[in-house]
Amino acid sequence: MLQTLYNVPEYNEELIDLAIAKMMEALSIEKDLHPDCKVVIKPNLVMAKSPSFPATTHPLVIKSVAKWLAAHGIKDITLAESSGGLYNGEYMKNVYRVCGMQQLAPLVKLNMDFSAKTVNCPAGFQNHSFHIITPICEADYIINICKLKTHAMTGYSGGIKNLFGVIPGLEKPQMHYRFPNLEDFSRMLVELAETVKPDITIIDAIDAMEGNGPTGGNSHPLYLLLGSKDVYTQDYFAAGLMGLDPKEIMMLKLAVEQGLALPDDISLSGDAIPENLTPFQVPDTKKLDFTGSLPRFLQKPFAKLAGRLLKSYPQLRKELCVGCGKCAESCPAHIIDIRDKKAHFKRKGCISCFCCQEMCPMKAIFVKKAL
Repeated sequence: MLQTLYNVPEYNEELIDLAIAKMMEALSIEKDLHPDCKVVIKPNLVMAKSPSFPATTHPLVIKSVAKWLAAHGIKDITLAESSGGLYNGEYMKNVYRVCGMQQLAPLVKLNMDFSAKTVNCPAGFQNHSFHIITPICEADYIINICKLKTHAMTGYSGGIKNLFGVIPGLEKPQMHYRFPNLEDFSRMLVELAETVKPDITIIDAIDAMEGNGPTGGNSHPLYLLLGSKDVYTQDYFAAGLMGLDPKEIMMLKLAVEQGLALPDDISLSGDAIPENLTPFQVPDTKKLDFTGSLPRFLQKPFAKLAGRLLKSYPQLRKELCVGCGKCAESCPAHIIDIRDKKAHFKRKGCISCFCCQEMCPMKAIFVKKAL
């Protein structure tokens, strides 16, 4: 697997243009394209956040990719994403605006088709089908441009996790409710990635996020752009750059077991791995929840006890809560109510997916162990 890696010390358009050009040449992307190709760029726009905050794909990275495509004769370029809330014109227009996507015009069309299609999965998958946003279904070529982050539920967020954004709107919380177990949810993510099959995945790690990602963490710049045609092995590699153990990230563990991630077959191209990398802080959920450390043969008989004693739950900082309702909207178990302009949580029924923490714009939600 060819893994490209380029040092980019800041969000500077010329520097990013140069890195993207080298990346595309190294990966021979021009050979995969034709003039009538319908290209869809799938960024990470998890919520309406300024690009100065490392929660979303920076618009300059997308712009550089679009300029390269245009220079190589591609005219049909669409940016398509379903953020972590509603999937309609009013909601997505605000996400595009706040995340800086409007500067991509006229090179890139911002998707305004909010339909979705059912796509059947290969035989043997846990999932028989996925409901996927239409532009992804109709694309000839998919460019997956993610943001490198830690993640409260999955531990790591990169190329595989970014593809969860092809599930429309509030159907994503339904998927969390359907797969409350981390292993089942991670298997679903891997099967979704196998169904979408992005042609190239680019990781924006010029600035990345550590701690309570994917939206409530802090900046941890790596000053890197990574690119590969192999989303699984690249995620394994990127997790290692963060100081995480890829074998402890369930989606990556499953990808290795299924022969999708091939960490022993990585061939590096571009710049050298920086020598001064420091480990990323892990989310509070991973500091507090030790259920995954139980031996496999004990997990089943003690699952109920361990779940009660060791499970972590979302808690509210009332002084920060503004009663916007984003947490309640995103809760798959529907255990959050807004009363007197404050969120109120019920512990019973909580599946510890931490969608509420992810979608809170005020960082008013933190994580606490049950006992």
